[in-house]
Amino acid sequence: MIRIEKLNQKYGGTQILWDLDLNIEKGSCTCIMGRNGAGKTTLLKCLMGLLPASSGRILFDGKPIQQAAAQQRAKMSIGYVPQGRDIFPLLTVEENLQIGLPARSDGLKKIPERVFELFPVLKEMLQRRGGDLSGGQQQQLAIARALVIDPKVLILDEPNEGIQPNIVRQIGDVVTQLNQEDGLTVILVEQKLGFARRVGREFRLMQKGAVMAADKMSNLNDELIRQYLAV
Repeated sequence: MIRIEKLNQKYGGTQILWDLDLNIEKGSCTCIMGRNGAGKTTLLKCLMGLLPASSGRILFDGKPIQQAAAQQRAKMSIGYVPQGRDIFPLLTVEENLQIGLPARSDGLKKIPERVFELFPVLKEMLQRRGGDLSGGQQQQLAIARALVIDPKVLILDEPNEGIQPNIVRQIGDVVTQLNQEDGLTVILVEQKLGFARRVGREFRLMQKGAVMAADKMSNLNDELIRQYLAV
C-alpha cells in the first residue's frame, strides 16, 4: 500500500532522513520506533506532505505522491494525527470534526456516526470548544477528525503523549478495532513499548534517519530493544 524508496530529507541544513526504505502492507498495524532524534516524526511529515523530501520516492497504491500537497494526500484518504494533536481550540468539537468532510470521496456532508460509536464522549460535547476539553478528550477529537475523512491509512504520531492511562487504554482499543475489525491500515509512532506490543502487529526500528530492523511485533526481542530503543 505504501512504499518509500531511498527517501532523503534535509531540514535547516541538517540531513534527517538517509536513503530510508519503508514498506507498509495493506491492513497492517505498524509501529515505528526509535530513540529521540531518530527521524520518526520527520518521516511521518514527509509521508503526509508537510515536509518536502530532498530526494527519493513515496508510493501510495503504486502511484508516486511525493509532489502532492498535504491536502491532496488527505483527499487520497490518508488520515493524519500529529504529535501534539493540533485541534482548533476556538472551534467547537462539531466544527473540528466537520473540517474533514470536504476530503471525503463519497461527498458525505455530515459527521459519520461511526466516529461517535468509537468516541461516544464527543457526541456529548459537540458544542464545547476544543480548547476546553481535557488532553485525553482532545486526543480523541484529533483521532476522530482524521477518521471523518474515511481514511484508507491512519497515521498517528505518539497519540499517548501526556494522556491519562484510562484514555491510553481506550485509544489502544480503538486502534485495534479499526485495524482488525475494519481493516484500516495503521502507521503508529509510539515510545511506550507496552502499548506498541499490545496494538502493533509489525515494527520498524529507526536509527539516525534510516530503518534498521523490520519484522512482526512478536519478534521484537530484548537484543533489538537494547540496540535501538534503550536509553
